[in-house]
Amino acid sequence: MNSATVGRTMLWLLIAVAIVFGPFANDAVPWLKSYPQEWVMPVTPLLNEFMTWFVAVFGFVFRGLSWLLTWPIAGVQKLLHWSPWVLTVTLCVVVAHAAQGWRLALFTAVAMFYMVAVGYWDESMNTLSLVAISVPLSVAVGFGTGVAAFVSPRAERIIAPSLDFLQTVPTFAYLLPVLLLFGFGPVTGLITSLIYAFSPMVRNTLLGLQRVAPEVIESGLMSGATPTQLFWQVRVPAASRQILLGVNQTTMAALSMVIVASIIGGTQDIGWEVLSTMRKAAFGNSLLAGLVIALMAMIMDRISWGLATRSVAPAGGRNFLARHPHFVAAAVLTAVSLILAEAWPVLRSYPRDWSIYATLAAPLNDGVAFVVTHFKTSIEGIKRVAFFFFMMPVRIGVVASARPMTWGFQWATIHSLIYLGGMGLVALYAVRRWSLMAGLAVAIWSAIFYFGLTNIPWPALIALFTALAWTTGGWRLGLGTLLGFVYLTTTGIWLDALLSIYLCGIAVLVSFVFGSMLGIWAAHDSRVSAVLRPINDTLQTMPLFVLLIPIVMIFKIGEFTALLAICAYAIVPAMRYAEHGLRNLPAEVIEAATAMGCTPRQLLLQVKLPLALPELMLGLNQTIMYGISMLVISALVGTKELGQRVYIGLSDGDFGVGIIAGIGMAVLAMIADRMTQSWSARKRVELGLA
Repeated sequence: MNSATVGRTMLWLLIAVAIVFGPFANDAVPWLKSYPQEWVMPVTPLLNEFMTWFVAVFGFVFRGLSWLLTWPIAGVQKLLHWSPWVLTVTLCVVVAHAAQGWRLALFTAVAMFYMVAVGYWDESMNTLSLVAISVPLSVAVGFGTGVAAFVSPRAERIIAPSLDFLQTVPTFAYLLPVLLLFGFGPVTGLITSLIYAFSPMVRNTLLGLQRVAPEVIESGLMSGATPTQLFWQVRVPAASRQILLGVNQTTMAALSMVIVASIIGGTQDIGWEVLSTMRKAAFGNSLLAGLVIALMAMIMDRISWGLATRSVAPAGGRNFLARHPHFVAAAVLTAVSLILAEAWPVLRSYPRDWSIYATLAAPLNDGVAFVVTHFKTSIEGIKRVAFFFFMMPVRIGVVASARPMTWGFQWATIHSLIYLGGMGLVALYAVRRWSLMAGLAVAIWSAIFYFGLTNIPWPALIALFTALAWTTGGWRLGLGTLLGFVYLTTTGIWLDALLSIYLCGIAVLVSFVFGSMLGIWAAHDSRVSAVLRPINDTLQTMPLFVLLIPIVMIFKIGEFTALLAICAYAIVPAMRYAEHGLRNLPAEVIEAATAMGCTPRQLLLQVKLPLALPELMLGLNQTIMYGISMLVISALVGTKELGQRVYIGLSDGDFGVGIIAGIGMAVLAMIADRMTQSWSARKRVELGLA
């Protein structure tokens, strides 16, 4: 064992001792448990004063920009409302057929007719008008920023962490400054969508330009291309597929912001319908409106993905009709649709009396009420077991959470001795079976579960997270993690950050375990995959507010409800990446293992899962990011963590409170992101995959 390994082992031993025995010093040294308020830096008032000054000095510039951007939104909105619904549906079907064929065309026709039949056509067009402006604007800004990062390494070093920051800071955190600068209206929603949605375009543009093959560049240079020609006629066409994938992701990101845009935009769109029905706790009504957004997102996703990945045949000497059949079909169908709409007014404006809204909403509301009424005992049992026997012990410890009214007995000394003795034996077994580090990991987890995360001394927890980052990604990541946690303590949000780690950590664990299991199942059964894919699409595109309604109605407000809401959103990447990783393993490796006589179980546990481990870790990475992004939404159902601070800052108009908590969430997200990426990269090297 070399000196570095010995030093690392000693460090972990000291951390384990501090976590196991540190809580006993809390009463004697109170500042170990809670960071003293008098040590907190007065950052909040400084930020508020700066924002007030900035708005007073530069506000007129942003208000002028807001007035300018109002015109294209209003123009697109008028055009969409003037167009007969049959024409809009027809043109979308033609585009869908051009992208992926008749299956997508049929799905688009059914989905868009649902928007008509359910009575949400006008609201859908208002949403589409915002997306129609925000997507091109996000694509243009993202493409320009990506090109700047490609051309200048110095710019890339600035842009990369900035994108991480923008993608990890909750939307609600920068909602207030956008409101203060641009005022209340649809443009505010547009700007918020732009801030959130342009990042994928930047990343894909940069990635596409960097991956252009050297021989392609050499061919362009040998042809005598100027630098401008080399970029626009060689690099950009060669990177077009990756760039178009960026357009796909930007479109989805922009559409996912429609609920937030409706909060601050004040427009009568689908997002507003979701919010208004959610406030009435009408699950059926909210679901019908939320399905419109989900279907719109699926249509845009499939069309943009199809356009990005399709193969274009060379034009050759064919005539215009043969080269552009969909363009000709669109022109002909436009004329036919306009004529039919004039002949039959029902094709221009769908009658409200024909709407199926009331017919569908009532059974959905009754269904939720039936579940709440007839399964009350089972629901309470599930909630009791999960909350009192697992969630609460992680937060405050088994000693504090075990009470006669919850566990059925009072925690006594004998129970402590049994618990500590049992965990000690497990730790010793881990040392003998695996390594000293495994035993220390058991000891650390046992102490956290016994005392509770909020009762462990904050210096010990900072040392734990710093050492974990250092072990995973090296000293740079360790130093960054240390600075990040110092920020959380010195700004006075340490306890809120701990509660965020607790709630998000449990949600990520549950989502990753069950999501990976479902992904593994789907990878081995195409029928399961076919069932899970639309479910994943719906969970990922359905407004997060809609997911809260049935959960709140069934389980009421509380941390368990927040846990379920986070899991419903964060389980998707775990399923997707597990299935993707197992379906794209090297065929020759699987064939060799099968030829050696591996059973299906051995093949899965000893071959497939180890090879797919990097993709599984990427799924864990995205599960963590999704979980953290959902914390602000979970604050609406009674949680007390960083998400609640962000929401309070927005509600009270307190820029400092909101942005400090938002940055805190970004710190946690970036640390988790870097740690999982570093671990995944190291495993790729060990497995010979990189």
